[in-house]
Amino acid sequence: MIFDEDIRNCLKVLKEGGIILYPTDTIWGLGCDATNIKAVERIFEIKARKESKSLLVLVDSEAMLERYVREIPPMASEIVMLSDKPLTIIYPSCKNLAAGITAEDGSAGIRITADSFCSLLIERFRKPVVSTSANISGEPSPSHFDEISEGIIRSVDYVVFHRREDRQKHIASPVIKVEINGEIKIIRK
Repeated sequence: MIFDEDIRNCLKVLKEGGIILYPTDTIWGLGCDATNIKAVERIFEIKARKESKSLLVLVDSEAMLERYVREIPPMASEIVMLSDKPLTIIYPSCKNLAAGITAEDGSAGIRITADSFCSLLIERFRKPVVSTSANISGEPSPSHFDEISEGIIRSVDYVVFHRREDRQKHIASPVIKVEINGEIKIIRK
């Protein structure tokens, strides 16, 4: 029941350009419509983060990924298929995303989520959703809901109820940059 209500409330907020606080397949994140520049700017304000540091996004499938990446390096698809845990790939040339999502070189960090809540939310929203750690830039990432500051909680338009009671320690995903030529660089282990 809470799950479905959370999905409905998140969709309403995302469609209105608002910010959600939600559990992902890794840590709790701040989310918004990854194609809405005003919403993305608000995420930077909440996190007190420099806009030169790009944000990562979640998609629900490889089909959605193809709508936002100009050319998917074959090596990236292989790495994602072989990974047994959530993995963020920085793709070299992205499109149709709000400024602030992509880095100066046009690349962007994107993760195909396997989490049931995130997958359903993104599938119904039909667009990628920003997924950046629910903290002020430079502070430790919260591994569960109780570690999120009151300031962050008060700054969003909707806080998801699903998984608030989960005390399992979660960590951010590894990040790997993959170039078209197959060159790989590990950004975060």
